[in-house]
Amino acid sequence: MIRVGTGFDVHQYDESAPLRLAGIDWPGEPGLAGHSDGDAVCHAVVDALLSAAGLGDIGGLVGVDQDETAGAASTGFVRQALAKIAAAGWGPVNVSVQIVGNRPRFAARREEAQRVMSELVGAPVSLAATTTDHLGFTGRGEGLAVIATALLAGTDGAGPVG
Repeated sequence: MIRVGTGFDVHQYDESAPLRLAGIDWPGEPGLAGHSDGDAVCHAVVDALLSAAGLGDIGGLVGVDQDETAGAASTGFVRQALAKIAAAGWGPVNVSVQIVGNRPRFAARREEAQRVMSELVGAPVSLAATTTDHLGFTGRGEGLAVIATALLAGTDGAGPVG
């Protein structure tokens, strides 16, 4: 049995914070505002994984009211989501991610980001990026948005029923 899930995350830029996106640091780029490190790619991936398994979303996994997650690396949230879906009988087949924003310029580091995220997820992760031709909050350079789609398979060959 296979299942698909979608995740979405949005963060405003924060010039005073370092940028961590797709599990890597982006020196010289404005960071993303958030309770954790603001890695919107990881956040959208968590939501896609949990959604596909029918296990809720990132808010049910880690809350912004938890002191221990303040400034935390979002790669840890991905690991938590992977453990939760594995316990429910699911494993990732692949994840596709679309980043929407003007910054950072993604193409030069796409392969590196895909490698880092694929190693983290334990399955192929493809990353693409686009702009909105100056339309909306991403086009005005106020922040970025990320959409992720995860494909899961039952780890016992059939998957949970439900």
